[in-house]
Amino acid sequence: MARMSYLSAIERYEEQQLLIHNLLLSILASVQASITNEQDYQQLVKQYPFLELQYCLNEQGIQLGDNVCFKRQYKKYLAHKGAGQDLSARPYFLLVSSAPEAHFTSPYISTATRHLCISAIKPVEKKQGGHYFLVIDVCLTELVEFIMGDTKRASMTAYFKAGYGLIVGCLFCLVFYLLYQVFIGMLELLMSEQPHSDPLKPFTIIIFVTLALAIFDLGKTILEEEILMHKDIFRHSSTRRTITRFISTILIAVSIEALLTMFKAALGQTEYVIPAVLMMFAVAGLLLALAIYVYLGAKAEDVLSHVQRLKIKH
Repeated sequence: MARMSYLSAIERYEEQQLLIHNLLLSILASVQASITNEQDYQQLVKQYPFLELQYCLNEQGIQLGDNVCFKRQYKKYLAHKGAGQDLSARPYFLLVSSAPEAHFTSPYISTATRHLCISAIKPVEKKQGGHYFLVIDVCLTELVEFIMGDTKRASMTAYFKAGYGLIVGCLFCLVFYLLYQVFIGMLELLMSEQPHSDPLKPFTIIIFVTLALAIFDLGKTILEEEILMHKDIFRHSSTRRTITRFISTILIAVSIEALLTMFKAALGQTEYVIPAVLMMFAVAGLLLALAIYVYLGAKAEDVLSHVQRLKIKH
């Protein structure tokens, strides 16, 4: 499955805003206490993997010193830059200038890391008088994963994708094989000297086409749900969407097979009548069960969302 999308990260941020702000306040205090100690900085990197940059501004919004990079991949481009740049027009500096207390920006795309991030800024008193402003930038998606306890699973995303990719590749290979059998059957049917000798021959070809369609749709569903799209395992709607798409694929395949079986019965093979009728009943029952599942799942999620909103208000 893909890493958390920006929309999902922002939704989670809005739900857990108070918790995130309290966490960032404690991190600002830790950064302030260890600002001259390299070992303490390394400990912060291990403890809070979502930290990206730290820098200080003077009272005019001019950066004091270079950026401090918490992530190794940014050190080459950002570690020895930033000193002297004017950041007085940044939203977080305007906020802290008007009210000298800790402030947090809304989520935005960082020009430095190109990631969705938020910044926290805090005024710090100098011993000799005056003050400066301590700023930290954090990756919002990684921060949300951290507070949701999803960091380890997210780090395994590449391996999950490789596994699902192998499964999808096998399914698509099976689709190609079935289509090959379809083309061979069609050629045999067209080149046959007695094309009407076996009236059920076209139905055999249609069965292969139906199986190819069902398997292709299953592979497409896995590809989209588990590789290309983000799947929030903490939301019931994600699981419900996956199950709905999977059952829908089965419904289409079984419906077509039931229709083909009914056609066979209409051509004289009466032993297929009862299996065809039972398959139709199975389709109707499966469709009814899916409707009940989707309805109850949506109602349950509405209740959970309402309870979550009440918790946030209180």
